[in-house]
Amino acid sequence: MKTYLFSFFLIVLFSFSNKTIAQDTLINFDDVEFTDGNTELVDTTDIVFSDGEPVDSAEQVSTQLDSVQTNSPASDDAKTEDSSLWSIFITGVLGGFAAFFMPCIFPMVPLTVSFFTKKAGSRSKAISQAFMYGLFIIVIYVALGMLITIAFGPEALNELSTNGIFNFFFFLLLVVFATSFLGAFEITLPSSFVNKIDANSDKGGLVGLFFMSASLAVVSFSCTGPIIGTLLVEAATRGERLGPAIGMLGFSSALAIPFVLFAMFPSMLKSLPKSGGWLNSVKVVLGFLELALALKFLSNVDLAYNWNFLDREVYLALWIVIFGLLGLYLIGKIKFSHDSTLDYLSVPRTIIAILVFTFVVYMIPGMWGAPLKAISAFLPPVGTQDFDLTSGITSSNTTAHADASLRKHYTYFHSKATIKGMDPYYDYEEALAAAKEQNKPLLVDFTGWNCVNCRKMEAEVWSSPKIKNLINTEFILVELYVDDKVLTLPESEHYISPKTGKNVNTVSKRNADLQITRFESNSQPLYALLDTQGELLVPTSGAVYDINKYEAFLQSALDQFKVKESSK
Repeated sequence: MKTYLFSFFLIVLFSFSNKTIAQDTLINFDDVEFTDGNTELVDTTDIVFSDGEPVDSAEQVSTQLDSVQTNSPASDDAKTEDSSLWSIFITGVLGGFAAFFMPCIFPMVPLTVSFFTKKAGSRSKAISQAFMYGLFIIVIYVALGMLITIAFGPEALNELSTNGIFNFFFFLLLVVFATSFLGAFEITLPSSFVNKIDANSDKGGLVGLFFMSASLAVVSFSCTGPIIGTLLVEAATRGERLGPAIGMLGFSSALAIPFVLFAMFPSMLKSLPKSGGWLNSVKVVLGFLELALALKFLSNVDLAYNWNFLDREVYLALWIVIFGLLGLYLIGKIKFSHDSTLDYLSVPRTIIAILVFTFVVYMIPGMWGAPLKAISAFLPPVGTQDFDLTSGITSSNTTAHADASLRKHYTYFHSKATIKGMDPYYDYEEALAAAKEQNKPLLVDFTGWNCVNCRKMEAEVWSSPKIKNLINTEFILVELYVDDKVLTLPESEHYISPKTGKNVNTVSKRNADLQITRFESNSQPLYALLDTQGELLVPTSGAVYDINKYEAFLQSALDQFKVKESSK
């Protein structure tokens, strides 16, 4: 049984730490509706040919493009929100199952189930009481999530993802949670509050069951508090209106279901492993993972404010040390003050240790520039790497310009932002002028320092030789960062956005306003393929992790560009 428990727990831990995040939303403007930028890709054959014959005019191209618009903005928004909420819910479920194996909760299962079975007098009544007990657990935690949303408001939650103060606060908060799990101290609620809740649990009926559920929540807070806090932080920074409540629904459901199941089938209690030192090991392992996750929030601040002290190799070095210490802990070479003596390694613990050390070995080549595609979305951009053995390796088709360093904002962005072998512009007007001069279509990449999906696209799709070569040879590329906090516009270029009514005084705000005004989207990444007049060739697209589909997306725009040029 322990084998299955530890194997399950490993899956929970790594899923909890390395979540796949839905479309990143890095900017926020009040009272504006946007699409997610993830429009369905267009089949080139549906556009280029009509009734089996090639299209021969720009008007026909425009007509064809209008006919293939299959998704409305409202539909796109709903799909993106649903996907993100499902991701938050699943994360909450994993966190709830992890909390179930905490030393503050797991030993309470036999006692709670025995209370129901003995007090109820009949099996059916015991099951009904356990069901209400689980339902009240869900109600309590979901109410907590709703309070977070009400306290901050949906707009404020949306802004948290790039706010430097909040990101730094979240970093410190997760460090506190991690040190608590590692045994430095316990996060507890005031004893008077705990005693008052516990006293009310002796009442009969539904009131007594409610306060029993509340007692579980407050008594186990020292174990569940860090997990709940991390879930709420992650849900809040997704910018979803119902994110915290949905996260707590998943968490509480996973926490409540085992109590109900064991009340329905009490004989299953015999198969549960006995409480022991392994429960504390669960806390310690979570502590190491919390510490690793905290660095992501610190990296967000470092990139947005151009501090340049948490570069990619520094970040990787910290992760290597953290997971290396975790591996040493698992094999008993490190022991904390509240740990029991590890006399021998069980098979599950050995397997988990092997996986952790394998992960450490996998990360080591990243110190010299290896792409590390499996975790690239969580790392700082490869451009921040100071020492890179592959820095001299570029595509043979790379379009390099001797005067590249003279481009606007090139010196600021290019040294840390661009993947190897690509040479983009960083100003829209300048890039559009270059597209006209070279008679090439323009690829506009709306991106951000804190955009997880942008890093994943760069590492998994843009780094592919055929995609990189296609972009370098056939397109003018411009990367527009929407969340930078440093570069400001000259006072003469400040303006009030007619779309949002906001004061636009920085380069990133101007880029964000362009995305909102022209493409009615505030999600990153967003890829817009334009002709030399700045008009869309095909519908915009968000992240597409299938290389062949992304290639078809680029090729469809290139084909339309050639049709337009030939019709002039």
